[in-house]
Order: sequence, then structure tokens, then C-alpha cells
Amino acid sequence: MPLLVNNRPVSLPSSTGEFIERYSRLKEGAETLKSKPTIKVDPPGLLYIQQREFAATVPQDGSVSTLGTEDATTCHVVVLRHAGSGATALGHLDGSDTARTVSKMLNAVQSLSDGSNNGRYEVHLVGGYIDEQSLSHRLTLELLEAFNSQSENIHLETYCVTELNDTMKQNVHWPVIYGIAVNVKTGEIFQATFPDRGPDEIVRAARTFLGGSMMSIYDAKAEQMQIEPYEWIPFPTAEFWLQQPDHRILEYFSTSPIVEPPHFVKHLKNIFQFLTTSPEEALFPQGESRTYKKTAAGFWERIHYAT
Repeated sequence: MPLLVNNRPVSLPSSTGEFIERYSRLKEGAETLKSKPTIKVDPPGLLYIQQREFAATVPQDGSVSTLGTEDATTCHVVVLRHAGSGATALGHLDGSDTARTVSKMLNAVQSLSDGSNNGRYEVHLVGGYIDEQSLSHRLTLELLEAFNSQSENIHLETYCVTELNDTMKQNVHWPVIYGIAVNVKTGEIFQATFPDRGPDEIVRAARTFLGGSMMSIYDAKAEQMQIEPYEWIPFPTAEFWLQQPDHRILEYFSTSPIVEPPHFVKHLKNIFQFLTTSPEEALFPQGESRTYKKTAAGFWERIHYAT
């Protein structure tokens, strides 16, 4: 089944610029999204999604009402929603196994929409910019192709990626939007920033740093967040990198060193520190996932199962 714009199947482009020329009305939606203020989203009701993670839930969820992510430079944020059931998925994609990730997100939304005969699938794509390596362009084209190859008709509602998410500052290209959230109950997407990115921000980030694949992190039926087990491996040059100046870390570890957010290097150093010494306690006792549930106050609390 095809990807659709204005209820018509798209013709896949050879470049992102060609796609914008062909479907110029998409510019209006991008401009509208960029004109919205950035909203600070606090922990109650929030499920924060890191790079190479996605999550899906429904409006009836009593724990999570907002899905969100931030720090997307060349990465893209994908929001997929079924208009009938309201089931919504958000993913932070970096070009790693794009086609399979799109299929997983669609499967998650389909599963949560079981029994809902009315409504259509809608997708919102946000992120990237005109980067020197054309990584954003490549990921945009991969996503268009992946959604065009799915088993369901999917309507492209928001296209704020690459050229349409780009601005110039002192002759340098920058992304306009770095973070996005979606209100699961209403389907509204908006620019967002997140003071709290837990739980287990560094444990999750280290998994991606060590090469972990895309992972679903939420069980909507149980209303629990889960971090699947991975093997902690020491980063052999962590001590070296902890001593290096910020500009060198940026040049070596970032796909977009000039436009990274201010906290990028500090975040990486926290990962390096985490990977210098084996954790005192087992990260995944008996090979079990790290599981969390929201407290009455809206914060994540780890569930420790009896052994």
C-alpha cells in the first residue's frame, strides 16, 4: 500500500528537494510547526524516548499521556498514529535499520488499534537539516521509501525534515527543531524540551553507544517501561576521551559537531564514565529487563521482582 499526500499515492523522489517541489503544500505544515513555541515537558505523564528507541501507547493509558524526544540533528523523529483508535507511536531514528523500524512501529500501532475499524494511519516526520554529509537527506528518503512499502495506506500529515527544518546562522546550516512531543490523547505534535530524560538515561544511552539496535521500550497494556538486557562492555579508551577538549570529542563522535546542543559533550562524558568501570550491581539480574512503572506523582519507579 502506498504513502499518501492529500489522499493521493506519492511518487518516490530521487532527492528531498524534488519531493518538496512535487508536494509544495507540505511546506505550510512545516512552517506552522516551526512557528509554535517550544514547550517544557515535565516528568508526570511523560515517556521520554532516546535515540534508537520507540514506544507506542493509547489515549486510555493512565500513566503516559505524552511521548517525546530531543537532540535530533541529523536524526529524524517519526510519529505514527491511528486516527480511529488514537494509538500512537514515536521513534527517534538515526538511519540504523530504518525499514525494519518503520515496520515495527506500524505493527505496534496496529496491535493497539485491534478492533478499531474506522480511522486511518497518519505519519509525521520531523528532523534533520542540510548537513555536510547529506545524512539527513539519506534518512528522509529511506523513511519515504519505508512507509511507501507498508501493508497499510499511510497519510503523510507533517513533513518538516531536512530542507524544511533548516535555517542559516552565520553562513552555517542548523536544524530549527531539535525536540518533538505528541499528546497521545489529542494527537497534537509540538516543539518540546525535557528537563528530565529518565529513567536510567545513561544506561539507555550506553546501549546505543555500544551499538544496540532499535528497541521498543514500553508495554502499553501493563503501563510499564522496559529496558531489555544488553551486555555491558568497557570502552577501552574512555579514560583518554574523558581528558580531551570538547571540540575534539565533538569532531570524533558527532555526525553534526557544529550544531549539537550545549549538553552533548557532557552527556557523552557521562557515558564514558559509565563504561570505565563495571557496575557494582548487575544491570540486569538473572538476565531480566529493567522495568519501571509511574508512581502516583507521575515519576518512574523501578520494579524489583522477587528472585
